[in-house]
Amino acid sequence: MHISLAQRLALGGALPRNLRRETGPVRIGFLAPFSGPFAPWGGPGLKGCRIWADWVNEEGGMKVGSSRRPVEIIARDAAISPEQTIIYAREQLATGVHIILALGGDSLAPALPLLMARRALVTTLLPFDLGPAAPSLIAPVDLHPLFVVTSAEWLARTRPGLRRVALCSQQDLMGLPALATYRAAFLAAGMQIVRELRYDGLAHDAPALVAAMLESGAEALCWCGSEPHMILALTEAAFQAGFDGPMLACTGDGYPQMVARTSVRFMENFIFHFPDFDDPALADTAFFYRSPASFFAAYQARSPGQWSAVSWEYAATLDLWHAAVEIAGSADPASVLPAMKRGQQMLHVFGPARWYGERLFGINNALIGQWPVVTIRGGVARIVGFGSVLNWLIQHEDLLLREMAREGLALPQLSPPA
Repeated sequence: MHISLAQRLALGGALPRNLRRETGPVRIGFLAPFSGPFAPWGGPGLKGCRIWADWVNEEGGMKVGSSRRPVEIIARDAAISPEQTIIYAREQLATGVHIILALGGDSLAPALPLLMARRALVTTLLPFDLGPAAPSLIAPVDLHPLFVVTSAEWLARTRPGLRRVALCSQQDLMGLPALATYRAAFLAAGMQIVRELRYDGLAHDAPALVAAMLESGAEALCWCGSEPHMILALTEAAFQAGFDGPMLACTGDGYPQMVARTSVRFMENFIFHFPDFDDPALADTAFFYRSPASFFAAYQARSPGQWSAVSWEYAATLDLWHAAVEIAGSADPASVLPAMKRGQQMLHVFGPARWYGERLFGINNALIGQWPVVTIRGGVARIVGFGSVLNWLIQHEDLLLREMAREGLALPQLSPPA
């Protein structure tokens, strides 16, 4: 598998000296929420990208063909209003960005038809954005929420006597796909769903939700794709209610606060999917200069205690994109996208992966491979195993499609690009 320039710098130490130095920057657009309730899915990722850009620029810039060019990030808040998001998208296109990093979902939807009409290369962390009307929209890193199937498999394997699970989810484009995917994953693992609750993302009562879930006799509780502040509230409510079984969630952002507000032993039942990058299981990864622990340390130094699920994801996207730019010899999106999808395979941050998604999304624009299962050990997040999302989909895709349909989730209803 190809290793990007950013990764090779750690091994070779410097850029080739015979490259021409050019002043024109390679511009990276960043269009994600930096305010409002979805700010935790944007701001931490921008901080990670700035570390990535600083590292590349400190070594002389990004290799594009026979030249090297500085990297410049143009970030805009996609949470102000749909109209403002479209204005920002037009602005980024006018400045000649070579790629636009986005959270996706509701924050990207207003601008997506425009971006696709202009054939912009856009990335999303939400693969349910994908569809045939969005041919240059890709999900190269995050598989939200498809990765959750690995924790359901892991739980069924390690706790074979556990059968009854209750779920709750907020009703938005982060929550409902997670609800459908967790439901499919538990059913595939032979577990019984005894309660399923939905709540408004702006109006909720965590203790009441947990009490209703426990009334069903649930042996495991699942917070699905709830936002970080809600996961904290639900977890604390389960602790106060005396629950002592597994709790599952997509993310565990701010887990030290959860440990502090519950107990070390209680949190050993918490199962999620986003590790700290000083985890020994990631020591040999090819990303982040072959030293994810160094990236983690740099992030912690700049933003102490703020590491989250998205702190590394947008930066990992840039690593993949950079590798394709080197192969293409150009930062032109029309050349880079085919380079990224060459042979329908690419190295994902957690190992080899394949471009996939024809039946789910109508297009093979999601890079899918394996994903970690993370629990808390001694108050610290640790990877306890990896599961293959791709293999699960090959076996259970029909079940997932059925559960998606139950939530009204279909291919994006975008107008075809002009």
